[in-house]
Amino acid sequence: MNEIGWKVGGKQGEGIDSTGEIYALAMHRLGYFVFTYRHFMSLIKGGHTNYKIRVADEKVRHHGDETHILIAFDQVTIDYNGSELADGAIVVYDESSFQAKPPSSANVHLCGVPLTGIARDAGSPIMKNMVAIGVTAAINGLHPDEFVPIVEDKFGKKGTSVVNNNMEALRRGHAYYQQNFAVQFPVPPKPVHQGPDHLYASGNQATAFGALAGGCRLLAAYPITPATEIMYWVLKYFPKYGGVVLQAEDEIAAINMAIGANFAGARAMTSTSGPGFSLMMEALGLSGMSETPVVIVDVQRSGPSTGLPTKTEQSDLNEALFGTHGEIPRIVLTPRTVEECFWFTADAFNLADKYQCPVILLSDLYLGMSYQSISGFPLEKVHIDRGKLVRVEDIANSTPYQYQRYDASVPDGISPRTLPGTRNGRYTALGNEHNGIGIEVEDLETRVAQMNKRARKLTGFQHESGVSVDGAATAPVALIGFGSTYGVLEEARMRLQAEGLDVKHIHFSRVAPFPLAEFQTAMRGVRRALVVELNSTGQLAQLIRQQAGYHDKLASCLKYNGDPILQKEILAQANEVFATEVLHG
Repeated sequence: MNEIGWKVGGKQGEGIDSTGEIYALAMHRLGYFVFTYRHFMSLIKGGHTNYKIRVADEKVRHHGDETHILIAFDQVTIDYNGSELADGAIVVYDESSFQAKPPSSANVHLCGVPLTGIARDAGSPIMKNMVAIGVTAAINGLHPDEFVPIVEDKFGKKGTSVVNNNMEALRRGHAYYQQNFAVQFPVPPKPVHQGPDHLYASGNQATAFGALAGGCRLLAAYPITPATEIMYWVLKYFPKYGGVVLQAEDEIAAINMAIGANFAGARAMTSTSGPGFSLMMEALGLSGMSETPVVIVDVQRSGPSTGLPTKTEQSDLNEALFGTHGEIPRIVLTPRTVEECFWFTADAFNLADKYQCPVILLSDLYLGMSYQSISGFPLEKVHIDRGKLVRVEDIANSTPYQYQRYDASVPDGISPRTLPGTRNGRYTALGNEHNGIGIEVEDLETRVAQMNKRARKLTGFQHESGVSVDGAATAPVALIGFGSTYGVLEEARMRLQAEGLDVKHIHFSRVAPFPLAEFQTAMRGVRRALVVELNSTGQLAQLIRQQAGYHDKLASCLKYNGDPILQKEILAQANEVFATEVLHG
């Protein structure tokens, strides 16, 4: 094996997250590539939760279909996760708490370990999670001492005795499994992937770091799952670089604060999820009408309304594309990976300044909250572009009201902007239609001129993000997706290709402005395409039909129950859709 799927499950409040975090960090620091995914409910305590970790000797971009080791703190964990257990999987259950019933869907090794009892003997029953880590180490063929640095990092602030007690619980779990069971799932041979370029981060962390690197110094936001982690990271690091975090009373205030800060010359942003993004729609129009830059991060979750707050979805696409009344230019980026969360966020501020419009970064819970081993961020590649920002000396000799902030005659629609306090650069920035200096008007000619001016901004849009193509350029069938489904779609493509199917993978990392020319090039030779997305109406497929056509070529693979899509679900749909084409041999 070159990978292992590991999962721990139980009731919320039983230390499931800390168990997963310790195991994931330990495997990452040993040099492996990991990808984590948390399944949790909108409860502080109670209800089923689990933590899945995929460990591999190569970089992985999704959590994997199969589980080879399941640590079950209750029977619900076995019942809920039984369908993904691999043939011959090991199920370790806490026989101190219940007598397990094996899942009917898989051939597994059922191993009863008194996790709670061992923990109690080691000092406290709450350390059963550390006993579970020790058992896992034995199954993986690892020595308990390899977990010492992680345990010290996790519990060091609580004192040496706490560290020692937790390590004792871990060692006892390791010894118990070795003495009573022989079956193992050894980890792959240790790769050589340690060092400063072998990082461990989530999409939310990378987004926050990208904002800092891109010159953002103000985050105005209201806490909301699954975007709150961005605020937590920013709270920790922004003040060290002169940054400010404002917890607004609601999302309406948050985006208006961000717009105001950008107007004043700071680089500012707001972060939210679907319900909060909905509240921002009027202010989104204000940014477009007043031509004030703003960056908005929407970490999508299942909707509508409150929906499933702790589950993933890609159903805010239409809102990002068409939200707010009236018509304004906007840029919508859909990062595919944790690394792109960093780079796209850093560049979003350049785009907002350059085109003087809102830039929306569409992430989702799966990408935002999943931690994984990633490549490093060479910060020397980050650059700052403030766009057409008027310097004091540029208009120092002008007369008052000569400066035309909204000059409708500029060919590209982007007129130079000043910052407050610039001599002779005063103008009015308001949400009403206006003339060149920002004075409210209602005459038809000016209205049309200003609308046309704003519409011209993105006609010559150029940016490296757009559409990527993996696989044979001439393949007659294609898998298509956007955002966080990149990893699972890419692995599905490689699986289909290994089975003899000539297939390509087309993936959007920007949906507005729509990268029409790039997409048309990617679709050359394609007779049938499967559009994979996490919503119920096929919003990406609708966008493709609207912008590019291909009505008779597109089929949809949709999932919207809150769980991320699995490779086997894509493969099943792909084999059905592509079966009508003569593709093999």
